[in-house]
Amino acid sequence: MPKRVRTAVFPVAGLGTRFLPATKAMPKEMLTVVDRPLIQYAVDEAREAGIEHLVFVTGRNKGVIEDHFDRQYELEHTLEVRGKTQALAELQMDLPSAGQTSFTRQQEPLGLGHAVWCARELVGAHPFALLLPDMVFKAKPGVLKQMMDAYEEIGGNVIGVEEVHPAEVSSYGIVARGEGPDPGFRITGMVEKPDPEDAPSNLFISGRYILQPEIFALLSEQTKGAGGEIQLTDAMQILIRTQTFTGVKYEGRVFDCGSKIGFLTANVVFALDRPDLAADLKRELRALDLGD
Repeated sequence: MPKRVRTAVFPVAGLGTRFLPATKAMPKEMLTVVDRPLIQYAVDEAREAGIEHLVFVTGRNKGVIEDHFDRQYELEHTLEVRGKTQALAELQMDLPSAGQTSFTRQQEPLGLGHAVWCARELVGAHPFALLLPDMVFKAKPGVLKQMMDAYEEIGGNVIGVEEVHPAEVSSYGIVARGEGPDPGFRITGMVEKPDPEDAPSNLFISGRYILQPEIFALLSEQTKGAGGEIQLTDAMQILIRTQTFTGVKYEGRVFDCGSKIGFLTANVVFALDRPDLAADLKRELRALDLGD
């Protein structure tokens, strides 16, 4: 039986340059889809999947993320005095338990692989989940829960994948598909941001992973790859020689909120799913008379 996954790593040190000037003073992970920050969606997904320890790999000017997962006594007191019990209950429900969060610093922007490596002492010699907060999912159950169900049966390393238009493969890490039916199949290889003619499939790595701790030793020796950064995909390509990798083609849809179109689309889709917003939003959208 595979070791239980109790820890999740959240890389939140990125500069968010695609959303400047909004992210000049505010972390991109605190941008909101409707009324919840991107990082909150990722944490909710992890907690649903049974994660007990939340590890955030931060950078400069990211202190507000730590504050977000702390208690704000003045705010709670004000809500209580004003009788806003529902808002208070929601805040308390989102709050991790004492000692459940850890924060470490990525001191240089050297890529995702380096950010994961920075969490090595907090994760230890145990399997862990990795969630990229830019990628927000609309799925029930959550994508990590779907992956965890597969992991509990087969162990090894598990990656969440989704189909992308073949013309867009150069924007993502792409896996080579081996044997096995959906939703779980053997991954035989992967490549970071390939040219469309060189891509082994149109299945992209959508920001959710369950990884074995041996990845840390490989990352410590990893040189810079695509984009001049230390790429997690490069280390996984080495680990795949000795360990199994399973792709889970999950049920649900991902929104790449690292892009403006993905972020705007997520706001519309999630708002339309809210009983308190859907009718008014539909009316406003119809009033725009968008045509084609």
